[in-house]
Amino acid sequence: MTKIGILSGNGKLPLAIGKSLINKDYDVKFFCIDNFFDSKNYKKFNHEIIKLNSLTNIFKALKRSKIDKIIMAGSIKRPSIKDLKFDLNTFKLIKNYSMQSKGDDRLLSSISALFETNGFKILDWKRDCKVLFADNEFVTKIKPSKKAIMNLKKGLNVFEIIGKIDIAQSIIIQNEYVLGIEAAEGTDELIKRCSNYKKKGDKGILLKLSKYNQNSNLDIPVIGLKTVKLLKKHDFEGIFLEKDKCIVLQKKEVIEFCNKNKLFVLTIIKS
Repeated sequence: MTKIGILSGNGKLPLAIGKSLINKDYDVKFFCIDNFFDSKNYKKFNHEIIKLNSLTNIFKALKRSKIDKIIMAGSIKRPSIKDLKFDLNTFKLIKNYSMQSKGDDRLLSSISALFETNGFKILDWKRDCKVLFADNEFVTKIKPSKKAIMNLKKGLNVFEIIGKIDIAQSIIIQNEYVLGIEAAEGTDELIKRCSNYKKKGDKGILLKLSKYNQNSNLDIPVIGLKTVKLLKKHDFEGIFLEKDKCIVLQKKEVIEFCNKNKLFVLTIIKS
């Protein structure tokens, strides 16, 4: 049986993926990154704590557990160079990354290549975790207004530019005007920031899509209950998600909350 190691950062995504794979009879072990996970969530699962400061030690941990393929999921803060141990593997990562154009996609590709060089292939887990994705045309009973559709068109036009240069997955648009583009702060902080810029008119929408040429095994757009609660709190109309490319954590709770609070969640296909 293939043994899967999930390098687990912060948030609910690593566990959601792991549970789906366990239900498919995969042998799964979580490698929880120190300072970036909640230990109480992993008590019932096979797990080990690893430190991010040495790639060589991470490889050794994976080999001890006889891991065949890996998944990297959950959020982490990029470590400072002064916190890294400059073992050979860490040096290779820095060298490979520095030779490429910068950006999250390039960094993740460099990390992926280094793991595969050391014998750990990246598992394409999406086909076994389809239940996690936004996959219906209308995820909620609530439908977007005509103004929301106009905001969507504006957002898609903008995304055709920014989606190709590794900038962001999320945009907020109101009155056909871009209030904000996601930066390092993430989607939830984007919602809070843009609430300060809203004007009279429509309520505004959140658009969340995968970037063009994005590594879909390592960097996937995700929303959860916290995201839709923030949209409600700051009086946005709803969210457009890319069909089969965006994960909805706590999907049942998200749908129930949105239907109850008159927020739409609609899936679309970008060109």
